[in-house]
Amino acid sequence: MTFRTQILTLYPDMFPGPLGTSLAGRALEEGKWSLDTINPRDFATDRHRSVDDTPAGGGAGMVLRADVMASAVDHALAQQPDAPVLAMTPRGKPLKQGRVRELAAGPGVTIMCGRFEGFDERIFDARPIEEVSIGDYVLSGGEMGALVLLDACIRLLPGVMGAACSGDDESFETGLLEYPHYTRPQKWEGRIIPEVLRSGDHAKIDAWRQQRAAEDTRLRRPDLWERHRDVPDQSPSGAQEENDKEDRS
Repeated sequence: MTFRTQILTLYPDMFPGPLGTSLAGRALEEGKWSLDTINPRDFATDRHRSVDDTPAGGGAGMVLRADVMASAVDHALAQQPDAPVLAMTPRGKPLKQGRVRELAAGPGVTIMCGRFEGFDERIFDARPIEEVSIGDYVLSGGEMGALVLLDACIRLLPGVMGAACSGDDESFETGLLEYPHYTRPQKWEGRIIPEVLRSGDHAKIDAWRQQRAAEDTRLRRPDLWERHRDVPDQSPSGAQEENDKEDRS
């Protein structure tokens, strides 16, 4: 089954961009995923093809109009009614690996790319749209965020990565950062690969990797570490954490 993606963007030439190369590019050529762009300007009703207007109440910048964006969203939903609609915005819920896995397991996704001061808030009241953020910073538009989200999903599609288990031990899959990696040469600028990784003892190697994952998470991401400690039987991508939350609600 092809993972179908639709991007609502004022700059369709930005796609597929880097997703046209490497693993994602090969997967696109092989039909493992598809990409269509939708330009909201095509749904504007005036001769200037306006998609934005000044903020109600005053202020700097421009705001994407709800009526124009709604028409574009309706068109996208008609093309792919089963795909969730996500809007890239710094006001959205932080994107987590668990949500990425859910999206990658579905039929595809429609992504709205914000610009200027963002969207007229009424669009989120009137249409089934999930607001998503890729981090606590502001970009010039949602296109870069959309590329990030798509890359995270595409690499998880069947047959995209070389081995099906390639993503099992990665950062965030078990609630921790991934352990550090090493390769040849054994000695480089006086630095030697840890002895345990050269021992051939797989049980000791696994224990060392688990310990380093825990230590690095505790030091580098105390927020992740605290959440991980609160969920002793953590399952991949924080699924157990989400289940526990639902049980408490």
